[in-house]
Amino acid sequence: MGHDHSHGHSHDHSDANRARLAWAFGITACILVAEIIGAIVTSSLALLVDAAHMLTDTLGLLLALTAANLIARKPTTKRTWGFRRAEVLSATVQSALLLAVGIYAAVDAVRRLFAPADIHPTGLLVFGVVGLFGNVISMWIISAGRKNNLNMRAAFLEVVNDALGSVAVIIAAIVIATTGWMRADSIAALVISALIVPRAMRLLSETTHILLESTPRGLDLNAVREHLENQPGVIAVHDLHASQIASNLPVLTAHVVVEDSMFSAGVAGDLLKNLQNCVADHFTISIEHSTFQIEPSSHQSTEHQHGC
Repeated sequence: MGHDHSHGHSHDHSDANRARLAWAFGITACILVAEIIGAIVTSSLALLVDAAHMLTDTLGLLLALTAANLIARKPTTKRTWGFRRAEVLSATVQSALLLAVGIYAAVDAVRRLFAPADIHPTGLLVFGVVGLFGNVISMWIISAGRKNNLNMRAAFLEVVNDALGSVAVIIAAIVIATTGWMRADSIAALVISALIVPRAMRLLSETTHILLESTPRGLDLNAVREHLENQPGVIAVHDLHASQIASNLPVLTAHVVVEDSMFSAGVAGDLLKNLQNCVADHFTISIEHSTFQIEPSSHQSTEHQHGC
């Protein structure tokens, strides 16, 4: 016995997300080319690190765009949820790439602190400003859809990190131009790394949480059980599971043991509706995809129980 739910606005969100990601990908790819040229011309580690960061972000946005297209595909008998989990997989890969770049930036920046290279501050400043301008445009484009799902959130995070990296590059260029202190370039690279790593780890933790089919954050499964068992006619709840297919798509299944008389009285259907309304409306996280197996108490002794 399940609960059906309509996704009336999902296609509108999907189309808008794809358009935003396509624009952001095009802008980011252009900035990547400019920063690679700038890193070669200026010999700047900060700009090189930011270019490497931009490369992962360009790949990340390409992944996000690919995932957004996959998400739009309809479910089939082979893939009953369609490609909804593609957004989680994409966000996981993006966060892992970000984490790798952040660690690389920190290690190389420390090395360069002891052996600073000669930097051309004027070129560094020009390319930093170009990068910031492009990143701000990409942020503006993606910002409207960043709360739609993890895929969009990861893409927005990457663009924000790029913008912060460009700010660090600009500051380093100004410091070098006014003081001649070349280590400012390495400090900027360390700042970029410090901005990247914590955010990447948080996002990686969240996507891993979903991939492991853990209980959605913010949902107390004990409270769910207690609430369900307080419904009239319910004796016990077992094999209770809650997980997420993707962001904004939590699911719940449970076996509900009821009094035998509820079947003879023909009220099991009303109970099912009450249970579905409970998990959809009572808790902070609305679970609109729920499946309940209603069992008479006489059946419980013949069944193996798994889960909570």
